[in-house]
Amino acid sequence: ASARADEPVSEGMVSILEPFIDTIVICTLTGLVILSSGVWSEKHENEFSRTDMVIVEGSFDESKEADREVLYHYFNNTGQESVEKYTGTILVENGRAISNGYTLLHARSIAENVRFIVAGEDPYSGSLRVENGQLRKEDITIIGESLMHSAVLTSVAFGKGYFGDMGEYIVPISLLLFAFSTAIAWSYYGDRAVVYLFGQRGVMPYRIIYVAGFFVASFADTTLVWTLSYVAIVLMTLPNLFGIMLLRREMKDTVKAYWQDFDAEKAKTKETK
Repeated sequence: ASARADEPVSEGMVSILEPFIDTIVICTLTGLVILSSGVWSEKHENEFSRTDMVIVEGSFDESKEADREVLYHYFNNTGQESVEKYTGTILVENGRAISNGYTLLHARSIAENVRFIVAGEDPYSGSLRVENGQLRKEDITIIGESLMHSAVLTSVAFGKGYFGDMGEYIVPISLLLFAFSTAIAWSYYGDRAVVYLFGQRGVMPYRIIYVAGFFVASFADTTLVWTLSYVAIVLMTLPNLFGIMLLRREMKDTVKAYWQDFDAEKAKTKETK
């Protein structure tokens, strides 16, 4: 809507550069860092996300082959899972659970050295009600050792590299820059789409909803935020793919004409020299 280009293909060539750098280059390098560091298969201390955490009945031990087999079926929903979500009470003393008969799972792994914290830093003592695998008390923070994923895993991986502990700051700085640029770009894309669908009168309500979404996401569970973003990306991708299929012949002709003009201009420039 705001691009100044004689040919739509030239604008498209510029537009594909950003996802190429983000997806092919940056994501590949990040994946190599995670794999080479080995942290993807190690447990590290972290604050547990409620959406990644579930409490199940029974005491499981990852060192036992039978327990690993049972948990494999549970995590992968193979239809052979026999694990039941725990409902009951957990007794906690000075931040540590003293009752048995359950296992706390986080990020597809058995959590270890679990601590229950209240008010940000004070060890919790008392009873915690669990229903269908989830804690009912919302103001409790759970910290322990487990597998990790997403930005936390990436930060730890970079911390194992050449830059040492300073490497952990690469991810938050990169995320800040990436999030800022993405927020501006996607806001504008949505702005233009709203103008096309509803006219100029729809821009202000759209901007209010967009900014409100950022506010909610700032304190919402990150797993939930990422899940919603994945759904939104799919909803955005499907109509685009459908449009590409419908306009494939026009696109092919446009690209062909663009390269013909490009080659002709290039040849003309050589003759001039």
